[in-house]
Amino acid sequence: MTAVRPDTAPKQAPETAQFPPGFVWGAATAAYQVEGAATEDGRTPSIWDTFSHTPGKVHNGDTGDVAADHYHRYRDDVALMKRIGLTAYRFSVSWSRVQPTGRGPAVERGLDFYRRLVDELLEAGISPVATLYHWDLPQELEDAGGWPQRETAERFADYAALVAGALGDRVPTWTTFNEPWCTAFLGYGSGVHAPGRTEPAAALRAAHHLNLAHGRAIEVLRDRLPATARTSVTLNLHHVRPLGDAPADADAARRIDAVGNRIFTGPMLRGAYPEDLLADTAHLVDWSTLVRDGDLAAASRPVDLLGVNYYTPTVVSAPVDGRGDARDDGHGNSDHSPWPGSEHVAFHLAEGRKRTAMNWVIDPDGLYRLLLDVSREHPGLPLMVTENGAAFEDHVTPDGRVEDPERIDYLHGHLDAVRRAAADGVDVRGYFLWSLMDNFEWAYGYSKRFGAVHVDYATQRRTPKASAHWYADAIRRHALPPRTGPR
Repeated sequence: MTAVRPDTAPKQAPETAQFPPGFVWGAATAAYQVEGAATEDGRTPSIWDTFSHTPGKVHNGDTGDVAADHYHRYRDDVALMKRIGLTAYRFSVSWSRVQPTGRGPAVERGLDFYRRLVDELLEAGISPVATLYHWDLPQELEDAGGWPQRETAERFADYAALVAGALGDRVPTWTTFNEPWCTAFLGYGSGVHAPGRTEPAAALRAAHHLNLAHGRAIEVLRDRLPATARTSVTLNLHHVRPLGDAPADADAARRIDAVGNRIFTGPMLRGAYPEDLLADTAHLVDWSTLVRDGDLAAASRPVDLLGVNYYTPTVVSAPVDGRGDARDDGHGNSDHSPWPGSEHVAFHLAEGRKRTAMNWVIDPDGLYRLLLDVSREHPGLPLMVTENGAAFEDHVTPDGRVEDPERIDYLHGHLDAVRRAAADGVDVRGYFLWSLMDNFEWAYGYSKRFGAVHVDYATQRRTPKASAHWYADAIRRHALPPRTGPR
């Protein structure tokens, strides 16, 4: 079966189109958040299985054991995608479903699920975009030390080879990692994500090994995929800005930009860690021994696309005059910060702006400016908005509808930001709505709904929300429909 490439999407009439020809209209999910089937067909626990089953770690004691049951309902879900008109679907592969111990041969029953999913997508004319890792490390590898251990990077390369061997002939776009910042700093720094460790030095070591693993995987993918396949990584780049004009506020923004952005873009895209990051964190790790000869050359293997995830800006200042609170950084932190050096920084939530159910400030202009900044800093590298969306308090009406005007307003604003960036010369190739459907929202369990499709978790009934119909209209128009909802 021939793969559908995003750049062969139908061209739109120039008099009506507001987005570039071939612009990809997608939606995204992650394996642990939607699949369920936690113990079926050879799958073993990941760190998120362990974390969610640990009392007190996840809201209401929720787990991803069943989630949205996508493992059994993927055909119906693909049919929903086709109805919406998606041209691409971004999904992640569960490492412990494919390679239960993180080592050794693949379990073919696990790979078969992804083969079936990809075939169903291609049959529907939807291009598969495969993410190798969306936070669900096999528990056995965590027991051996996890991402702070160098060996995990080598195991990831082996895993990448197995998945590429199974799906490489049908998946045209591959992503190594989704948001490695969250893996390193929420998983090993603040502990609000699996595996729940609060060790700043381990978080920095994890970041380096994620950079190395990315490069090792790119090398493997290049060796095993067709020449036409495209490789990428997805980063949740922080749009960081200082609260005021004071030099100390500018320095706070520099610190967060270093440990939030350049700790990954430096090695992956430039082949070097920024000197200020090394100086800021030298009291935690000895970079001269952590980074071995050849590591940076490996980490910086070229990619074809850079995925950019954006939800809300990051506003910081120096921690003086009682301004701000490090717990207001939008990452659910309490006693532990994911930011090494955060004692020099205060975080702020902009006043007077609308917020989502996550208490995240809604600022579409932050996405516009972020895309411009990344394009300027890395010219010639095509960009893709691989996650953008919002959680709101959604309810099914007595007649079976889900009206979500706040989400429509959010999507309109952020898609307009993408449109403006493209018009201003940014090579932005597409947009993936987060998320296709309501799902297990990590430490928030099922209390937060991001989906364009409502999921009744008791019955698994799917109901497209008003935002799904609005997004379908945008796809048909290749342009923004009229704005509805709050202004």
